[in-house]
Amino acid sequence: MAPVLLLGLLTALLASCAKDKADDSGAVASARMAQIRSRGRLICGINGQLPGFSALQANGVYTGLDVDICKAVAASVLGDGAKLELRPLSSNERFAALASGEVDLLSRNTTVALTRDAPGGNALSFAPIVYYDAGGVMVPASGGVRSLSDLAGRPICVVGGSTNESVMSDRMRQLGLAFQPLRFQDADQAFYAYQRGRCSAITSDRTGLAARRSLFADPRAHGLLPELLSKEPLAPVTAQVDPAWSDAVRWIVFALIRAEELGLSQANVAIRMRESRARTGSAELRRLLGVEGELGRQLGLPADFAARAVAAVGNYGELLERNVGPRSSLGLERGLNRLSVQGGLIQSPPFR
Repeated sequence: MAPVLLLGLLTALLASCAKDKADDSGAVASARMAQIRSRGRLICGINGQLPGFSALQANGVYTGLDVDICKAVAASVLGDGAKLELRPLSSNERFAALASGEVDLLSRNTTVALTRDAPGGNALSFAPIVYYDAGGVMVPASGGVRSLSDLAGRPICVVGGSTNESVMSDRMRQLGLAFQPLRFQDADQAFYAYQRGRCSAITSDRTGLAARRSLFADPRAHGLLPELLSKEPLAPVTAQVDPAWSDAVRWIVFALIRAEELGLSQANVAIRMRESRARTGSAELRRLLGVEGELGRQLGLPADFAARAVAAVGNYGELLERNVGPRSSLGLERGLNRLSVQGGLIQSPPFR
């Protein structure tokens, strides 16, 4: 048996034994979290090829929204967002890597879907949605393609086994059009083929298309078709085998969102911590910061886990602005990813 698979099975067994067990103080045991602390770093699966979400910069450092989520989790669990190993994974590799225990967490532009969540499917546990995306199609501006009907029977580049392939197939079938996929193992191969004219179009999430287009020699020579093919809510992922670990990741992400709702930022978190310790103030803010209550302990995390996450990467809004917002290289508006009080879909449950 391969060492990675054996390790994954052992971790799964330990997690099963730890499931739903708690000590008298309310702290919940997580085999995965114990393993992370023992090794001293979080292993996080990323795309690595998607600017704005996870991409390698010229200085050899990965940056992006998904990378910042990894850093926030590492900071919450280990006290340092740099105690992190980022592992690029293809679409076909990612779920096997999570199931085997090769990675602790996937923060890899992964769409929430029933077949992935269900125990009879991939048995994944999704954290809160961190980006509401949509499936789209990009075509050369000079290619004469103006709608999906123009692509009937023409080769369309796609990453094989991705949600985007099934979404495109479903839509073309619905329209009664012949779908001719040209499948590739990863995004690099697919976009390389597209730029060299091997296909008439390429399909992916619209953010992914915009990100790749920004790297083209002439981005204006390529356009996105106006039709939205699907809902693509993207979220970090853990394995269902360790519910305590999944809960910890879930509430770390919620903490970033709640921090924005409460006006807590990377610049002021230390000040707000001192103020909360000095006087009672907002009860929920004090609980979020770990000044009162035992919310962290109930998750198996330090009392100040939320403050650690915000100090490492900022609140949710700061993550978006830095990586994909109007002033980033992608230049995307927040849209549905605004807070619910601002007309978007993003909100956190209360910390109580």
